[in-house]
Amino acid sequence: MAHVVGPKGQVVISKEIRERLGIGPGWVAVQRLVNDHVEVYFVPPRHRKSLKGSLAGHIKARVGVGREWEKAREAAWTEAARQEVKPAEQGE
Repeated sequence: MAHVVGPKGQVVISKEIRERLGIGPGWVAVQRLVNDHVEVYFVPPRHRKSLKGSLAGHIKARVGVGREWEKAREAAWTEAARQEVKPAEQGE
């Protein structure tokens, strides 16, 4: 794909490339001169979307507050410690 450089030195990034990389408005184009060519890297802007609920599909259990939370936390720590000890015992 070839594009003509505009009067202000601007170059169009083709729609196919923008879509494939997910580039949209607000992204920063970082340019770097490498020998006799230019490399362009695109950095997305900071997101402003809420992440609330984004892990809902990965949660296996629901825990209430108070004593129920404390029991679940203790069970998780106990299981994590048990898994940590097993590899050390096998190596002996």
